[in-house]
Amino acid sequence: MEIIKLIRSKAQQRNKTIILPEIEDIRVRQAAEFIEKEGIAKILLLGDSQLDAEKIESYAQSYYQLQKHKGITPEDAKRTLQNPLYYAAMMTRVGEADGFVAGAAHTTPDVARAAIHCLGVDEKINIASSCFLISVPDCVYGQEGAFIFADCGIIPEPTSRQLACIAVSSAGLAKEVLGITPAVAFLSYSTKGSAKSRSQDKIREALGMAHEMDPALLLDGELQVDAAIVPEVAEIKYPDSPVKGRANVLVFPNLDAGNISYKLVQRLAKARAAGPLILGLNKPCSDLSRGCSVEEIIDCVAITAIRAR
Repeated sequence: MEIIKLIRSKAQQRNKTIILPEIEDIRVRQAAEFIEKEGIAKILLLGDSQLDAEKIESYAQSYYQLQKHKGITPEDAKRTLQNPLYYAAMMTRVGEADGFVAGAAHTTPDVARAAIHCLGVDEKINIASSCFLISVPDCVYGQEGAFIFADCGIIPEPTSRQLACIAVSSAGLAKEVLGITPAVAFLSYSTKGSAKSRSQDKIREALGMAHEMDPALLLDGELQVDAAIVPEVAEIKYPDSPVKGRANVLVFPNLDAGNISYKLVQRLAKARAAGPLILGLNKPCSDLSRGCSVEEIIDCVAITAIRAR
């Protein structure tokens, strides 16, 4: 897949340091070996036995200052920093690494909490969300078979404001990582009022908010998925759509739809799925599905390296 080659090549040019805090998982170790061999990134493998006691103390003090408003104690902070996920996140926060990738042996909520609590949320976006890079073989839709699917991992029932933020964040990742012009579609079971419900109202509100956040962004909604990605169908269902059936960033109305859709495409279309890539934070982090392959870990590391500044 050309898009995967592009991502790995871009990562090689960045020479970034990425932490994998799940050394016990054989898939992680195999991925790390390949990444180092190919020069995709510098890898730090972490597990319980690789944590430094002095650094735990230092990171715990910083973490306590970040989270004490939530009622944690210094002892709570020290216990938390004995977890490799939080240790990796704090290493990234203080600049000792450029990003971290985890989730092969942890749930998405575990990884997301560590990332949000330690890295902090970007004030310009104000929410953390996630997306997947999907690469479908022999596909003429999207960007030669490449799509961004969002949110598939974090926000169960996004508000209009959250949907707008998801759209803008995902479009930014499409530009940054894939180097493409994003065309965003807010997906629904309805196309421009063909059905009426509160869900459609929410999407229309999100569309207006996203336009305000980024007036130059190409986006439309609400759209059924065929009207979003198939030009011939778009011409029939909504010929005035600015996206014109060429969407490459698909924003799902809720987490059920997003998560189900990415896994169906991954399994039935034999697509590559990299993510969840966590959006809206001050530094990059990628989650992994616990059913991930070695190749998917490699892809997430490459994307995280590209996103690192």
